[in-house]
Amino acid sequence: MRTTLPEKGRSRGDVLAQMRALKAGDADWQHGRVPLFVFKATDELSEVGRDAFMEFFTENALGGKRAFPSVKKMEDAVVDMALSLFHAPEDAVGFMSTGGTESIIQAVQTCRDWNRKRRGDAKHRGNIVAAHSVHPAFDKGAKLMDLEVRRVPVGADFRADPAAMEAAIDADTIMLVGSAPCFPYGVIDPIADLAAVARRRDVWLHVDACVGGYLAPFAKQIGRDIPDFDFAVPGVASMSADLHKFGFCPKPASTVFYRDADKARHHSFDFSDWPNGRFLTGTLVGTRPAGGVAGAWATFQYLGQEGYREIAKKLMGFIDDYRRGLEGIEGLRVVGNPHLSIVAFTADDVDVFRVAEAMEKRGWLPGLLQQPKAIHRMLSLIQAPSLDEYLADLKAALAAVRGEGRAAAKLQATY
Repeated sequence: MRTTLPEKGRSRGDVLAQMRALKAGDADWQHGRVPLFVFKATDELSEVGRDAFMEFFTENALGGKRAFPSVKKMEDAVVDMALSLFHAPEDAVGFMSTGGTESIIQAVQTCRDWNRKRRGDAKHRGNIVAAHSVHPAFDKGAKLMDLEVRRVPVGADFRADPAAMEAAIDADTIMLVGSAPCFPYGVIDPIADLAAVARRRDVWLHVDACVGGYLAPFAKQIGRDIPDFDFAVPGVASMSADLHKFGFCPKPASTVFYRDADKARHHSFDFSDWPNGRFLTGTLVGTRPAGGVAGAWATFQYLGQEGYREIAKKLMGFIDDYRRGLEGIEGLRVVGNPHLSIVAFTADDVDVFRVAEAMEKRGWLPGLLQQPKAIHRMLSLIQAPSLDEYLADLKAALAAVRGEGRAAAKLQATY
């Protein structure tokens, strides 16, 4: 039966009580039992972000230029600080968005329109060449814009294969894509090699750093082996990086950047042929919460580079412990050699999806890969306190599956 709007309103307490009751069936993210979706460093930092968001709960970032200059100032400051972090040249330009998918779609649209202008062909279709591991947001953008995506198999190390990607380029290719890191395997693609291909073939290179953009620089600063991935690499034309992942800012908040103003001028939507006059936005959406902007600004101000380095040190130390724990369980092995916070592992002697089913029965929401079959987790410090419990349950689940014979797993990999 379809739910209808109630005839009469209910009390505030009654409404909130029912909402809390509904949450009782949600996955237990507070105790690290969810492998993605939620990112947290400390309780205090979360409170700072929440308070900043609520301070601008009512304001609309669409009106930043005319009604809420405070929001515009904060947004500009966030973009400037990020451009500095990513070694962008002086004429580089950036924008905030509501998430990684929006940032990626905007970069694809900007690249398409820039290419159409330089080709003198307003209807040129074009194609995108990317590693098979690239995020589906590129396909979503391509579907919206009638572009083709050519996914190229990754190498034996699960990273993009520059030679194979170059072989897929033709006269209609408008964009190459590298990830820092890719979502499936957590490895940073060889961006410098892809950039060399992009320069040689005169093709736009986009780096999708939605996952790692606000972690990789600080992991590198504390001495981790992080390859160059940003505008320090000649040939990188654009980047996307999510503030609400490992920037630990409140949702929704992401960023997209362009190496120079010539490329960036194709980013915004500018329209005047209607009664209300000029409609100019730097996002796909119109209305967007000013709280996302305020939360990002407050988080940057509260942490500073020192705070981000401290989080990176704790997080990467936890991930080292997690990997050692996995490697200490007979029959398990990590997929590839992840650079940052994403770790996937598989099993040599059993169907690892059956292990995931056994873990689900123990209260752990499974994250899965289908190529190869693996259990997949994007880790933040929220999972650290439950590490020993997770590893103990994993050992028990593996033993149970080994003792059950060869029943087929019912789980399927779902994002």
